[in-house]
Amino acid sequence: MEQETVKAFRMQLKPGFEAEYKKRHDEIWPELSQLLKEAGITEYYIFLDEATLALFAFQKVGSDDTTASLPALPIMKKWWNHMADIMEVNSDNSPVAIPCPEVFRL
Repeated sequence: MEQETVKAFRMQLKPGFEAEYKKRHDEIWPELSQLLKEAGITEYYIFLDEATLALFAFQKVGSDDTTASLPALPIMKKWWNHMADIMEVNSDNSPVAIPCPEVFRL
């Protein structure tokens, strides 16, 4: 059985963009979805805390994890630019992503 690791992080949505954020992810570009899978992401969930607009992301990544190379790829940069107007971002338009360490597992 392939060994999977779990990655979790928090991002921040700007006020008033809840529906737009969901719409853009409902319409995720097929080439981006394929790229994420090829990078080893086997499961990817994003949850919204409606009270604070915090986005909590959870990924399962296989042993073939190449996600560290994603930021250099043009399609990833294009997605970040597409999302930059509705999220808190860094100077390169990548989302501010704060790692969330695991504290419990059942």
